[in-house]
Amino acid sequence: MTTERSFPEGFLWGAATAAYQVEGAVTEGGRGVSIWDTFSHTPGRTFNGDNGDVACQHYKYVEEDLDLMKRLGLRAYRFSIAWPRLQPDGKGPANQAGLDFYRRLVAGVRQRGMLPVATLYHWDLPQALEDVGGWTVRDTCDRFAEYTQIAADALADDVGMWITLNEPWCSAWLGYGIGAHAPGHADPAMAVLATHHLLLAHARGTEVLRRSTRVPVGITLNLGGRIPASDHELDVAAAWREDGLFNRLYLDPLFKGKYPEDMLQFAAASRAAFDDAVEPGDLAAIGQPVDFLGVNYYNTIVVADPGRLPEARQAGFSVPPGGQASALGTVIVGRPALERTAANWEIDSGGLTDILVRVADEYTKIPLYVTENGAAEDDYVGPDAVVHDPARIRYLQQHIQAAKNAIDRGVDLRGYFVWSLLDNFEWAEGYSLRFGLVWVDYPTGKRTAKDSYGWYRELIATNELPAPA
Repeated sequence: MTTERSFPEGFLWGAATAAYQVEGAVTEGGRGVSIWDTFSHTPGRTFNGDNGDVACQHYKYVEEDLDLMKRLGLRAYRFSIAWPRLQPDGKGPANQAGLDFYRRLVAGVRQRGMLPVATLYHWDLPQALEDVGGWTVRDTCDRFAEYTQIAADALADDVGMWITLNEPWCSAWLGYGIGAHAPGHADPAMAVLATHHLLLAHARGTEVLRRSTRVPVGITLNLGGRIPASDHELDVAAAWREDGLFNRLYLDPLFKGKYPEDMLQFAAASRAAFDDAVEPGDLAAIGQPVDFLGVNYYNTIVVADPGRLPEARQAGFSVPPGGQASALGTVIVGRPALERTAANWEIDSGGLTDILVRVADEYTKIPLYVTENGAAEDDYVGPDAVVHDPARIRYLQQHIQAAKNAIDRGVDLRGYFVWSLLDNFEWAEGYSLRFGLVWVDYPTGKRTAKDSYGWYRELIATNELPAPA
């Protein structure tokens, strides 16, 4: 029996992880050094000096983790391949031990009745490539194509879906624009170049996968609403600029064959270098059709013009001390009435519906997947040896309902992947944030399923969102 809370038959329920966040074993099996190894070992770059050397020991406990997925009832597992595990220096022959690990992983996923969804790039660029320019140089696109060929030759159609890149905005702007992520540069001109080369690498990787496999190929973007603090033209313009950098700078070239002109004007200081980087045929390659788009959604933000902060404050928004404007001439203001996660992100589930509908209405009719969505909460193992995480269950209930609302509004949404299966190394935040359905005791590697694990298992088994508690 179907109800208004039922999802379409065959809806792909999954969970996601990323290699550097879970695998550990950074010096085992011939793996090379990534930019995240270097960044996380640089003093002051991560919370508490944390790094991914050990992480969740997924490399060691892969069979146990696969069994956790099976008991959860997952229909798909989204993981990433560590580029330096396949090519230690980012070029040259494949590392056999790395190939063997991912073959074993993919086979294990298949044997347990799940679909393997492989992401080729989830931020762990080989350090050797960064040493010669990283994503600011065109050669890295060719190296990515070579790496993609190695992965495709090894795994081909054993993988059920291929994702070229995860969140290129983060790679470009957090990594090269402001320095919050690896490789730690703070130069908007570098970020603009990285944006183009990442998208071009997606194009090169897609071409390789089209020749080498028969399964769906796509890309994952992190997207979210940028809402003006009022209907005043200055606030509206400020929100549009933020939208340009976060959403349109990636959606437009992928689905409209061009970069948004207002964002190119924002990058005027580096426009000459950017124009030199964009060669004939690049935009056509970037805009080649893909089979699906992955959407990672975590939050929606409210934007004000810095000259209108008094009005924003009067309207009830919280304004950061000093109201410091970004390089875009914008200020992010808060909504005190909204609940926040432990990462201090506002919870706005309706924003997920809005962004899915917007993508379907303005950009593409291809199938969409929510490839990441989840909440960091202050979890702990209680005296009863159980991890009770009602806030996460509430978050998932609201956001999966928002995904269903998008389907009801005509969006061709085919699946939803929780972030994350396991608590893990959360990039610059180290081990201070826990996103998992499964608690990980990092010193011992012990796994403990949280209440949200059981909640999600019930949802998958019935293909129906439980009634709100």
